[in-house]
Amino acid sequence: MKEYPGNYAWLMSEFGKVLEAHQNFGKELHQAGPLDEKTAQLIQLAGAASVRSEGAVHSHVKRALKAGAETAEIYHSIILLASTIGFPAAAAALSWAREIVEPLKGTDTF
Repeated sequence: MKEYPGNYAWLMSEFGKVLEAHQNFGKELHQAGPLDEKTAQLIQLAGAASVRSEGAVHSHVKRALKAGAETAEIYHSIILLASTIGFPAAAAALSWAREIVEPLKGTDTF
């Protein structure tokens, strides 16, 4: 059985139908246009960084890696935001991305 972060597991138990609808909405959004999965995840990663959502940054880094993104592409998609969201916010997002990427170096996890 897949293990989820604590709050997500709680949300699933309390609001399962809402989360299911939200996930289906996300799937429809991905299928609505021509972007490939890697590009879509990098865009969503940038959005997560822009709103300073650590959990969403973690999630979209994992998804981007699974979709074939390289570490450099992940970091670049965040550092590009520095002139828009400010360097401190971009630096924070980079630290959150590194929390996911660094432990995976040298593994074949993604």
